[in-house]
Amino acid sequence: MAQEQFPKIAGHMGIAHSIITVSDGITTGNFGNSYSVGFPVALNIWKTEKVGFSLEVIPAIRSENGSHKMNNVTFHPGILYRLGKGYTFAGRAAFETSGRYGMTPVLNRVLKKNKFSSYYLAIPIPIRFGNDRPVSANLTVQLGIAF
Repeated sequence: MAQEQFPKIAGHMGIAHSIITVSDGITTGNFGNSYSVGFPVALNIWKTEKVGFSLEVIPAIRSENGSHKMNNVTFHPGILYRLGKGYTFAGRAAFETSGRYGMTPVLNRVLKKNKFSSYYLAIPIPIRFGNDRPVSANLTVQLGIAF
């Protein structure tokens, strides 16, 4: 097997479903009165086998009251750290076109590795501030393909 060369450019794309949000003591599910879904796309630059940089962009669509629209884009730069056994941690800063900002810790697990790609499951926990709204934390599930 050939040894990997670094730096190495990789990427991923997927679909992200918010599950539950907590803000100002109120818990809200994503599948009630409205539904939001995001489509993360990223360019990753691995500096070494364990450490890399990632720039992820997530356009989001919201459906509510019989109408749907693109309502937000998140710019998500961050550091990647491979934990081993198929797990990676991403520590991301977050800047949203909605005026919110914050951080998003992400735990990622490779589900199936192929020769040129892999399928993954990620659990992002977006924490947001700003835009005259209370602090919020969210639990999200993301599925995708890395290449």
